[in-house]
Amino acid sequence: MAKTHNTYHCSLCGTMHAKWQGQCDGCLEWNCLVEEISGHAPINSALRKPSKDKVPELILQRPDGEDIQTPRNFTGVTEFDRVIGGGLVSGSVTLIGGDPGIGKSTLLTQVAAYLARKENRVIYISGEEAVSQIRMRIKRLSLSDSPMELAAETSLRTVLMGVKKGKKPDLLILDSIQTLWSDAVESAPGSVSQLRAVVQDLVTYAKSNDVAVILVGHVTKDGQIAGPRVVEHMVDTVLYFEGDRSHQYRILRAIKNRFGPVDEIGVFEMREQGLEQVHNPSELFLGDRDGSQAGTAVFAAIEGTRPILIEIQALVIPAAYGTPRRSVVGWDSGRLSMILAVLEARSGMNFSSFDVFLNVVGGMKIAEPAADLAASCALASALLNHPLPRNTIFFGEVSLSGGIRSVRRSEARLKEAVKLGFTKAVIPAGSVKSFDGLELQTLREIHGLTNIVRE
Repeated sequence: MAKTHNTYHCSLCGTMHAKWQGQCDGCLEWNCLVEEISGHAPINSALRKPSKDKVPELILQRPDGEDIQTPRNFTGVTEFDRVIGGGLVSGSVTLIGGDPGIGKSTLLTQVAAYLARKENRVIYISGEEAVSQIRMRIKRLSLSDSPMELAAETSLRTVLMGVKKGKKPDLLILDSIQTLWSDAVESAPGSVSQLRAVVQDLVTYAKSNDVAVILVGHVTKDGQIAGPRVVEHMVDTVLYFEGDRSHQYRILRAIKNRFGPVDEIGVFEMREQGLEQVHNPSELFLGDRDGSQAGTAVFAAIEGTRPILIEIQALVIPAAYGTPRRSVVGWDSGRLSMILAVLEARSGMNFSSFDVFLNVVGGMKIAEPAADLAASCALASALLNHPLPRNTIFFGEVSLSGGIRSVRRSEARLKEAVKLGFTKAVIPAGSVKSFDGLELQTLREIHGLTNIVRE
């Protein structure tokens, strides 16, 4: 008989503790441990007591064997297909998370409707909404003619038995995994044990039946998908739907993808009719740009395989209190501190008595070091109160010695600038010698920024 014991799991990060305590050792949050009652078999019981059933033979293969190409099912939403690697793979399990109200259900409803119109059997099961509420959203999106099948259910056993009836589904959407529960686990829905058991059963069903499954997950206050981290390891793809509900822009980003790249993004615009795909994000992020203001610079970024032009804004004002403030949105605060130190040490610019604010327009988050030069130019322009040259883009990495280093895919960045009407580019020396349609100005050291700002 299996022994029963009590363990305590963190409801935020999933760290297991032998006894209750006020603070989690994993995420250092307070009052987040939940008691779990579970049973386990004796150690090595599978080795001590052979099973009566025939054990399947392990088949070993060589790495030079014949590859089997996994077919993909294009959803019709090109931005979604771009992020997941070119379409849904049969037997794959995708987990998508995002803040409440960001548009996860709207996006998946549109994906389901497009696939269902292509004679695919698509099942959409919600544990948070009634069927009538799902129908209201479908009517609002003008997708009522789609033959997708709807249901409202929270029992995993009922869901799996129901989808096995009739033709095998091509896509199964479950919104959300926190509402599903398995009768094989004695704990409340949404607990660590339930999430682990539910996802495991769904992964087994998807792999054994070649059914693409999409799961919706809640997120914590830190923006991470709620539940144990092992859930993200069990699925094939993890997507995050980012954005601010006060803005119309939404960004779909892949964090993990076994069937494609993890650095691609999809850009959407939220409208009354649903999510509209943005095929040229550069025009979206530069639509309201006013190049006559000091402290603004256009950065030519690379997100996956796509070049995007993004505006970086800087504001430098005298400090009102003794300690100057350093505030940044959409960029690494540690990177900002480093750039300010380099500008003071190598260019003679003094920011010690000023409050510094840096913002990436449009809700974008920049992680690549190629933004160093654009941020430096925006800061210098704000400090000197002199606008940068119009129709100019910037990219390059700044080192601690004050040198400007080359970055990857320079030609793709310049090509995007030409397409949007920019006429000048400030780039690292030695990256590109010439480019049709652009006047190139190269920099080797950071101290040359003053001449660029005063042009």
